[in-house]
Amino acid sequence: MDQLLSLASDPGAWLALATLVVMEVVLGIDNLVFVAILTNKLPEATRAKARRLGLALALILRLVLLGTLVFIVGLTKPVLTLMGHDFSWRDLILLAGGLFLLWKATREIHESLNPEEPAHDGPAAKAGASFAAAIVQVIVLDLVFSVDSILTAVGMTDQLPIMATAVIIAVGLMMVASGPLAAFIRKNPTIVMLALGFLLMIGGTLIAEAFGAHIPKGYIYAAMAFSGLVEGLNMLARARRRALGKGP
Repeated sequence: MDQLLSLASDPGAWLALATLVVMEVVLGIDNLVFVAILTNKLPEATRAKARRLGLALALILRLVLLGTLVFIVGLTKPVLTLMGHDFSWRDLILLAGGLFLLWKATREIHESLNPEEPAHDGPAAKAGASFAAAIVQVIVLDLVFSVDSILTAVGMTDQLPIMATAVIIAVGLMMVASGPLAAFIRKNPTIVMLALGFLLMIGGTLIAEAFGAHIPKGYIYAAMAFSGLVEGLNMLARARRRALGKGP
């Protein structure tokens, strides 16, 4: 209790909390886009529930990981050597997450380009859009992004209460933003393709990170922001053409 009171009266602790919240939200954007794309494929009645459940699981997973900091820090120790490169458990998790993102984004792009193509897998093909399948896929990516998020938090402060508070606030903000983001993506089909392109880029980045090639996150988010700006201008141009009756 004394530690909490001490932290509450420390301006440095508040600064660390604010910085961590911003970092957690930025690192969570990737996860939020993925959740929005997955839940938009569900029946309308279950979309909001799936988003809330997926993000709630992300919160629980991150708090559990925070409670096992020794284990998390240990994930950075080499456990496997291939072709002269040492892989830690973190590297293997990032590699698996990157490959999963590449597979999922490629599959979604294929389905978008061939919406009327018959499914060859029968009833199993519809499982990808089911509530349970969506939640499972969200959990898989939550694990990848949670490990990276917690390792970032550990590198910024050694105070567990600050890290836990930052995670709770960040996921709360993501829950608030998830509905409007999903609705925006659903109403603007071209945004879906842009978001899938982001997922491909993020997947490639995760794989590169797994092999030890550090790519500054600022470059990734700058590219995403620029692409989003260009698409925003395209949307504005289309809206004005429709208003003038000069095209779709």
